[in-house]
Amino acid sequence: MEKLDIANSDHEVGDTKTDLAEAAKINYLTKHNAVFMETDGHMLTVNVNGEVYPAVYLHCSFPHTDKRIFISVRTGENKEIGMIKSLDDFPSEIVSLLEEHINLRYFAPEITKINKISEEFGYSYWDTETSSGSCYFTVRMGRGNVTAVTANKVLITDVDGNRFIIQDLSALTDKEYRMVEMCMT
Repeated sequence: MEKLDIANSDHEVGDTKTDLAEAAKINYLTKHNAVFMETDGHMLTVNVNGEVYPAVYLHCSFPHTDKRIFISVRTGENKEIGMIKSLDDFPSEIVSLLEEHINLRYFAPEITKINKISEEFGYSYWDTETSSGSCYFTVRMGRGNVTAVTANKVLITDVDGNRFIIQDLSALTDKEYRMVEMCMT
C-alpha cells in the first residue's frame, strides 16, 4: 500500500491557487499608462509603461451589445496585454483610432434582404442584399454558423470566416424568416 504525501499535495494546491490569482489580475490600460498609435501600414501599436507592442488587436468582450467597454488588447499570439474598461476614458483622437480598429475587426454587413437560400451537401448558399451591396456566400450547416445572438439578432459566419448580421428577424418577410430558421442551429 502506497503512502500519500499530503504535505506535498497541499503545496501543489497552494501553488495552483497562486497561479490562478496571478492569472486573474487584469492590467487595465488607461490614458495614463498606455499610448496607442497607428503605423504607416495601419497596424495598431501600443506603448504600455515603456514597453512597446508593435502589433496589437482589439477584442470586445461584448461585441454584439457594447463595443465601447471591456476591450481586451492582445498581441498577434493572442497574449493579453491589458484591458480597456471604457473608450470614454481616452482622448477623442485615440477613441477614433480604437473605434476604427474595432470596426475593422468586427465588420459585418447587415443583411437587408434574402433573395434565396439553397442547401446541398451540408452547405447553404445565400443570395442576399446587404448594407454593402449584393452578396452571395456559402455557409457550412451546423457548427453554430447561423446563431441567434439576441432574441432578434442573428450572426452568420460563412466558410471564409466573413460575418453577416441580420439585425432584426422580425423585419424579415415570412418567407425570408423560414429560410433563415431552417439554417439556425
